[in-house]
Amino acid sequence: MSELQQQEKHPFLDFVKNNQKALTSAIVIVVVLLAGYFGYSELYQKPREAKAADAMFAAEKYFAQDSSNLVLNGDGTSKGVLYVIKEYGGTQAANLAKYYAGISYFRTGDYNKSIEYLKDFSTSAKQVQAIAYGTIGDAYSELKKNDEAIESYKKAGTFFPEDDGISSEYLFRAAALLETLGKTEDAITIYKDIKTKYPKSEKGFTADKYIYRLKVQP
Repeated sequence: MSELQQQEKHPFLDFVKNNQKALTSAIVIVVVLLAGYFGYSELYQKPREAKAADAMFAAEKYFAQDSSNLVLNGDGTSKGVLYVIKEYGGTQAANLAKYYAGISYFRTGDYNKSIEYLKDFSTSAKQVQAIAYGTIGDAYSELKKNDEAIESYKKAGTFFPEDDGISSEYLFRAAALLETLGKTEDAITIYKDIKTKYPKSEKGFTADKYIYRLKVQP
């Protein structure tokens, strides 16, 4: 077999031979990246996640007790969620801390802070995410930012339609706010939507009353 035939038969080997330095460099880079990722994940991020979760323990207890200031700032011995957010950014605990902070700020009447933290929070737990959107709507409503409130209520009410209670409640808040703004037809549309989609919910059961009242208004 001639040399030309051998080259034609082994193009991959020729490629490796001709690009040996580049391939070696590429392999070294991949190994370094994998080692770096492993080191970051196992030696840095996981310990931070554990410390952040420990720091959240007392805050979660105070959150269940509606002790908003203690949730935010701690009790002098245990740290609050603001500390967790600052010191352990990028962890799952810090993300959850933003939810606790947003709800706690709403409870204390600091609606701008509530919106800030809840907008920065996200979760795959759809019911919790819907409540976050709904609380943003409540905060905007308190600030008299009605358009933003209605938008947030609609977002909360349509985010997880499988939950009749949460969805119908926030859609109802959107309709009620539209009603107070004199946007009767828009309000009726949402009331009808609640009646159709969530007839077994409290809001769905009473929707006819609101629809009838708006239709008979002069």
